[in-house]
Amino acid sequence: MSSLVLGLQEINKSQRAIVGGKALNLGRLFTIQGLYVPAGFCVTTGGYRKAIEQNELLETLLNQLSTVKAGERERIREMSRSIREIIMNADIPSDVVREVTDHLSMLGDRHAYAVRSSATAEDLPHASFAGQQDTYLNIIGIQVILQHISKCWASLFTDRAIIYRMKQGIEHSSVHLSVIVQKMVFPQASGILFTADPVTSSRKVVSIDASFGLGEAIVSGLVSADCYKVQEDWILDKRIADKKIAVYGRREGGTETKALPDDQQKTQTLTDQQILQLTRIGKRIEQYFGSPQDIEWCLAEDTFYIVQSRPITTLYPIPEANDEENHVYVSVGHQQMMTDPIKPLGISVWKLTGNAPMFKTGGGRLFVDITMGLGTAAGRQNLLDVLGHSDPLIKDALLTIIERDFIKLDPNAKSGQGSVKSHKGMSSADILEEAGTNPAIVADLMKSSEDSLSVLKHTIQTKSGLDVFDCILDDMQQRRQRASDMNHLKVIMAAIHASAWINEKIEEWLGEKNTADTLSLSVPDNVTSEMGLELLDVADVIRPYPEIIGYLQEVKDESFLDELVQFDGGQHVRDAIASYLGKYGMRCSGEIDITRTRWSEKPSMLVPMILSNIKNLEPGASKRKFEHGRQKALNKEQELLARLKQLPGGEQKAEETKQMIGVIRNFIGYREYPKYDIVRRYFVYKQALLKEAERLVQTGVLHEKEDMYYLTFEEFQETVRNNKLDKHVIDKRKEEYSYYEKLTPPRVITSDGEIITGRYKRDHIPTEAIAGLAVSSGVVEGRARVILNIEEANLEEGDILVTAFTDPSWTPLFLSIKGLVTEVGGLMTHGAVIAREYGLPAVVGVEHATKRIKDGQRIRVHGSEGFIELL
Repeated sequence: MSSLVLGLQEINKSQRAIVGGKALNLGRLFTIQGLYVPAGFCVTTGGYRKAIEQNELLETLLNQLSTVKAGERERIREMSRSIREIIMNADIPSDVVREVTDHLSMLGDRHAYAVRSSATAEDLPHASFAGQQDTYLNIIGIQVILQHISKCWASLFTDRAIIYRMKQGIEHSSVHLSVIVQKMVFPQASGILFTADPVTSSRKVVSIDASFGLGEAIVSGLVSADCYKVQEDWILDKRIADKKIAVYGRREGGTETKALPDDQQKTQTLTDQQILQLTRIGKRIEQYFGSPQDIEWCLAEDTFYIVQSRPITTLYPIPEANDEENHVYVSVGHQQMMTDPIKPLGISVWKLTGNAPMFKTGGGRLFVDITMGLGTAAGRQNLLDVLGHSDPLIKDALLTIIERDFIKLDPNAKSGQGSVKSHKGMSSADILEEAGTNPAIVADLMKSSEDSLSVLKHTIQTKSGLDVFDCILDDMQQRRQRASDMNHLKVIMAAIHASAWINEKIEEWLGEKNTADTLSLSVPDNVTSEMGLELLDVADVIRPYPEIIGYLQEVKDESFLDELVQFDGGQHVRDAIASYLGKYGMRCSGEIDITRTRWSEKPSMLVPMILSNIKNLEPGASKRKFEHGRQKALNKEQELLARLKQLPGGEQKAEETKQMIGVIRNFIGYREYPKYDIVRRYFVYKQALLKEAERLVQTGVLHEKEDMYYLTFEEFQETVRNNKLDKHVIDKRKEEYSYYEKLTPPRVITSDGEIITGRYKRDHIPTEAIAGLAVSSGVVEGRARVILNIEEANLEEGDILVTAFTDPSWTPLFLSIKGLVTEVGGLMTHGAVIAREYGLPAVVGVEHATKRIKDGQRIRVHGSEGFIELL
């Protein structure tokens, strides 16, 4: 068998490196019984390499190209042109010419052919490379076909192909090109079949695009195609497009665009019978490849020909289930304000920390399976009340699922409510009962956690090997027991219910919205807001020393703390930063993932926030800000009580309101503490586990200690037990994580893979405004600063922060801004809680906010009504 040219039917699974993804899949399609695939052959990458080998100028240009960035469009354009000219002018090796001629003779050298590129990095599970290299249709004659083989080789270095590889992180020199030469089919109709709906991601719905003539008209966007949606043997929907033109092959070669007759333009391209027949073909191909496929097809003389199949790379992975029943999953990341992927160790530790069976994994993210709750009438109402109160987009998505009857009501299931209840129907007396009679309950709960953490730190230092894992599991078990204490949950829920009660009653009695926002300012025991304020105190320590400020502006690595002592006041500054890290150094962006780098591990992450505080705020800002908020809340309370007493039944209304304000002020701060407790424990676990990883590095089991992040807790435990590991597991997990980073997780996804999107139901906002969820009242206007990475934050006082999500690590930035907009979040997520405490107008849950709002754009945030105006 030649290594330069292979018949398509000769290709097997082991040959991707020499035939590329497209040709490999075509070769595999030949093995499916009863499937029609046009005959042809493949000029392998061996032919391409032979044509360009020992070309020093080309090698020089490729080396230069590896240093170019995707944004340097003009330089890319120039280098692309030069590289393609070199390849086009290179002679095709004589043995390649001979073998191509032989294959054409066997197939018919006067026949018309399609000449198509097939790159070695093409049609991968995580990157399709669709349309990145060129295809030429209706090519006739040996010499013309050879010319187009060279054109295909050169198309490996078009501008778009170069930039695509840059964005995928693929080296240019690592990708080679083969060329498919395949008999032309002159179809009456052609198009694309997706075996899963590319819009909704449902794996149960097939989507077909179809138009007359060659598929080139659809691919190049020249014509709107018919679109048919099919589920099993049922056509769900048909959209018949107005198809004014079609592309056809010319007798002498090449293609031409023709206007379609008026009576054909709005005719259904495929009959219903053909739609169902094509659907069945698509599902056979999907079953063969084992994953949803993007298939190019054409119809000639009532026969469907398949000319390409590749995996659909844009579908969000479905969270795992152990049965074939319908399930509904809700994103944990949207509740925890961290929608980035989590590494395997992080996912497994989170599952062990909480209720593992309820958590499912998909696309490197955590989801909660809420199927059981949707199975009862009471469970449905509770989910709609609790999740709907937190995030209206999730509520709207769940209503869609309920309307479809996707999850059947189980008449035999118990209808008891979950432990987290909605505020609806609760009286002030109910909330007081929930809060309990122990005024020191918050202090008691915090002391219990502090004592337990102290024991953990002491105990784990004495452990090594498998004992470390046992110690961690034991601590997790004890923490779960404390968390299940109803006093713990009642404190949090009483404050949430009291806030909802205040907002509803004050709007009803006085016509004022979101009153609880002001009453929540500067509450005690909020460890997250205290963290932000205490960083202001660190800034005040540094402020008198201009030399140190100048030094911090140039900090590049983690040695800066030790180098501070060389400056006047340096020891004092170092002690202040070290003290802050001692209390909060376990925090970081994305902290629910134990594998994330903590401030203590990389203190330089704090430097931009410290410098921002020095630049934007005056000395003593910490105490002033807290006292200003406290006084504002106190004044609001007095004003409300005075107004309420003027109403009919005012004394009773005022008394109830005062009691609810007391619940808010005493308990709402504790809302942030449980996560702080978890994150502190995570850092203790992580430090102990890293010591075990270092031992595995010393014995050669791990390449580097951070490789442990790509193992689950149980796998890591087993690796320590056996002192051995298949290193391919780490490489595979790293590749998967890289893919997951490119995905956008859905709020709600079903076991069919369908992403159910919710919408805000509002008529009162301006037409051009961007809708979101109102979480912190007030209206503010200013410059939008779109920031995706906290370490790149360069804020001026008065800016409005626009970002994907915030977690506690972002809190110090809140002191320099006057408004907040996030893509993710709900009423009780971190950003909302802290925005209310600091008095910042905030709108969260704004879909695609970081793309719809431009950095530097002037915007107006309506924190009471839940929308943003672009000014």
